Amino acid sequence: MPDHETTLKELRPALREVRKHIPDAWDGFVKLAQHAEEDGAIPGRIKEAFTVAIAVAQNCEPCIAHHAKAAVKAGTTEEEMAEALAVALLMGGGPSSMYAGVAWEAFQEFREAAGAG
Repeated sequence: MPDHETTLKELRPALREVRKHIPDAWDGFVKLAQHAEEDGAIPGRIKEAFTVAIAVAQNCEPCIAHHAKAAVKAGTTEEEMAEALAVALLMGGGPSSMYAGVAWEAFQEFREAAGAG
């Protein structure tokens, strides 16, 4: 099983470097992400489940790791995550079925680290 926490740690230096070169764009993106993921008509935990689903459909392993960790922190349940991954399968087909496995592993890794597993 991949270590998704290591994936996130290994990317941090490169992301810091990118941020130094485009601080306004980066800060704008961070504000957008914070606003989009907060509780509203749709609870933040559900939004995080769907960010994982979108990451699966986009075949983005680092995105999967980041949002799986955030989903655990937001309180997303296994059932909610499983249903979000079903939507990813609908939208992404065969490739998403493979990345859905990656997402499930990441979600479980972060649940266990949080003491929820």
